[in-house]
Amino acid sequence: MATEQLILAVDDEPAVLRVVKLALSSEGFRVLGASSAQEALSIAESYRPDLALIDIMMPEVDGFELMRSLRERANIPIILLTAKRRDSDKVLGLELGADDYLVKPFNPDELVARARAVLRRPHRTDGTPQVVRWRDIEIDLERRLVRQGGEIVNLTRTEWMLLQHLAANPGKIMLNAELLAKVWGPEYRDDLQYLRVWVSRLRRKLGASLIRTFQGIGYMLPVDGDDSSADEDALSEADELDLAEDATMALDPAEARAEPR
Repeated sequence: MATEQLILAVDDEPAVLRVVKLALSSEGFRVLGASSAQEALSIAESYRPDLALIDIMMPEVDGFELMRSLRERANIPIILLTAKRRDSDKVLGLELGADDYLVKPFNPDELVARARAVLRRPHRTDGTPQVVRWRDIEIDLERRLVRQGGEIVNLTRTEWMLLQHLAANPGKIMLNAELLAKVWGPEYRDDLQYLRVWVSRLRRKLGASLIRTFQGIGYMLPVDGDDSSADEDALSEADELDLAEDATMALDPAEARAEPR
């Protein structure tokens, strides 16, 4: 029999903790509640939870600081719970390392679904590269190979670098500026045009559903089992940009420094 997965729920509102415990325990999870950061750190140290749900707005130590402290101790996946609805707050949470973000008041069924989705993601503790799969696509991060339907897909250097960063964080939104800095360099953090074009190229080779668009925020490679469709409006926009400006990308600096694979 499989061991129940343990979830740490942190919120200073007893009513919220009750809802979280009821929703998750009814679906087979074990749940430990904490009303403060200090209590949460003590529980995490003793019980090593598989996932933490953390309220941002807490007295003394807020959720962002608690998230940092937990991550210093273990590579634990984290979902932030908050009453803040602004996109800037969501972006900040993702930038600081949250795996997901859920706004209060939330639907208990959605909470359970998001918890399961995050727990399905590979969370590496030893840095060992893994094979990431999505439908009939297999991305081997160690061997730098991509297969679709068992056949090798040839990618250029820039296409591979972009896909590699997405595949190393499946199910997690990678911010536009972060991807640009990692693939093209810090000086390109604000050049969204490059990113949109190369995402479009990857979609043409590997399928539109492989990379999901979060308008104005970033992109995400879905985890295996997530059948959510790609953002069709954003995809069409990227494809139109690709057609209009494909020729200018031939001088892409990252591509110019190396031969295609």
